[in-house]
Amino acid sequence: MLRTLVASVLLVGGLSSILVAQELRPRRTPSVTMADPAVTTVTRGKSGTVQLDFRITSGFHVNSNKPSSPLLIPTALKLTAPTDIVVGRTTYPPGEERSFPFSPNEKLSVYGGPFSIKVSMRPLVSVVPGKYAVHGTLRYQACDNATCYPPKELPVDFQIRVVKNAAENVHRNPAQCPHAHR
Repeated sequence: MLRTLVASVLLVGGLSSILVAQELRPRRTPSVTMADPAVTTVTRGKSGTVQLDFRITSGFHVNSNKPSSPLLIPTALKLTAPTDIVVGRTTYPPGEERSFPFSPNEKLSVYGGPFSIKVSMRPLVSVVPGKYAVHGTLRYQACDNATCYPPKELPVDFQIRVVKNAAENVHRNPAQCPHAHR
């Protein structure tokens, strides 16, 4: 009887330590991260493209920019550029059509793993050459195969280098008066 009591105490103690260890182990949370973007050089007065690369935590996906249902939250990039730098067209990758266990007959348009968003930037011709910071957010809703999590916003920051147009660097001699050398 004493052996049974000791074995029961050890079993209960072992099970409770396993449960405590599971509660202490951090749960995986969905997230999207942005790779450190290189500084993109853009000529003033002309459009240039900035590519922003993102990665989703393994085992999760986010809705594409054009989800299959109006009830789903799209992935959306919003940027604020300095004065006289125009944020043009934002180009999202096409989503991957996938079905999930919670709705096996419905295909959803999602991003999983790495994806890139391209943004057209056009500094006006009056912009002083130099580096400029662009700020914004990427709004997304991450899901796994069973659950969708609350929407999140990822801060997005990068720089562009504005340079003069090559034609601006050509130095011309000033026109001479036709009567100067008579």
